[in-house]
Amino acid sequence: MQREGNKKKRIRSYPIVILSVFYAALFCLMLGYIACYSYTNRQVLMDNSYNTRQQILLKQNRRGSILSRDGEVLAYSEAGDDGKDVRRYPYGKEFAHVVGYSVNGKAGIESLAYYYLINTSIDLSDKVALDTKGDKYPGDNCVTTLDVNLQEVSYNALSARKGAIVVTNPRTGEILAMVSKPDFEPANIEAEWDSLLADKSTDAKLLNRATQGLYPPGSTFKIVTSLAYIKEHPQDFENYRFTCSGNFSVDDERISCYHGETHGSLDFTKSFAKSCNSSFANIGVGLSRKVFSRTLDQLLFGKELPVDLLYSKSSASVDESTSVGDVMQLSIGQGATSITPMHLNMITSAVANGGMLMKPYVISGIVSADGKSVKSYSPGSYKRLMSAQQADILTGMMVDVVESGTASRLKGLSYTAAGKTGSAEFNTSSSDSHAWFTGFAPADDPQICVTIIVENAGSGGSFAVPIAKRIFDAYFGAE
Repeated sequence: MQREGNKKKRIRSYPIVILSVFYAALFCLMLGYIACYSYTNRQVLMDNSYNTRQQILLKQNRRGSILSRDGEVLAYSEAGDDGKDVRRYPYGKEFAHVVGYSVNGKAGIESLAYYYLINTSIDLSDKVALDTKGDKYPGDNCVTTLDVNLQEVSYNALSARKGAIVVTNPRTGEILAMVSKPDFEPANIEAEWDSLLADKSTDAKLLNRATQGLYPPGSTFKIVTSLAYIKEHPQDFENYRFTCSGNFSVDDERISCYHGETHGSLDFTKSFAKSCNSSFANIGVGLSRKVFSRTLDQLLFGKELPVDLLYSKSSASVDESTSVGDVMQLSIGQGATSITPMHLNMITSAVANGGMLMKPYVISGIVSADGKSVKSYSPGSYKRLMSAQQADILTGMMVDVVESGTASRLKGLSYTAAGKTGSAEFNTSSSDSHAWFTGFAPADDPQICVTIIVENAGSGGSFAVPIAKRIFDAYFGAE
């Protein structure tokens, strides 16, 4: 009887043991997950403003410097007269948006690299020596892909105009320069914060127009429309013919060429080189909606972009319910179509790189104050946006824009450029337009890709192309 009683007790205790083991294992798994998440997301957690460890590290460490690709100091910290650390920006407004600021929420590279800048990787012996003197430890430094010369040339070329410039290496994805105007003085951001936020004008000085500014792309969008047409007509696109009389109408919907210009007899390439709105409206209404829509998806319209800096999503869509008038507007980059200069630069870079988009990046590495490598970043492909053959066709068409079209100011130089201009109307009640240019050089071996928008400036050929020339000239030493 006693044995049977003990056996029954053991049987009754089994579920309790099993549950205990289960919950213990579950608890261990939860602790492991938290530890793993905390390690893999340590940078995100550190950047959170609620993380008090930031303040602890800043009392112990002096925030590291931000450097250009050739070692020029773009931002650094030093002790102020009151003993508190002060952030300095030697180039002032020139790098304002891309380098950013480290207060009031942080922005730009100051935000991207914040985790590393407030940590230190110097040797223990150096820490002991600094402790003895009562000095702070130097934080790690952030080495960027930015080129000081190209940044200064871009900044000065845009002058007092509103707009943005993005300069990249299409082979690697490196961001070589990024300018946005109007701008601000990063050293004064804390003192001027309230007035910057209270500004109700169209200046929006804190907005990085290069990555966050949404604009109608105008005729630069004809790169997209052309790609869709080539996809639908891979064998016979060269047989396209159109006679431009200065406007094009379908079902009471009318499109006019820029300033009513008449282009006469055109083939596909000349339609692109002369930037004929009438011809491209004709191309657009004849395109398969499915092909057009699929092309927009492949080029990342309405999609997430592989960009670490804050950005806005571009917008362009078409389906079977889209009206003929809207398709005509879409085909020439007008209507509800919008794009950021960064996104347009990525599409252009993909053309330059045989159809493959490289992931844009602005930080090339993190090094300790004593020169040791802490972390390095390498070029990486993101996605194929088009075939190599399609990219080659578009490149040839963009060369024709320079040789016999709207970007002729880039013709006859020591390098051969490829590009597309745009004059994007943004006010339905007037002929006001933004001036665009996007292109690369050399056309046969692209090393630099430049995208420019000058707000309310007029035609891209007159205002954006000369800026592109100054940047190309600086890169190739042709000044």
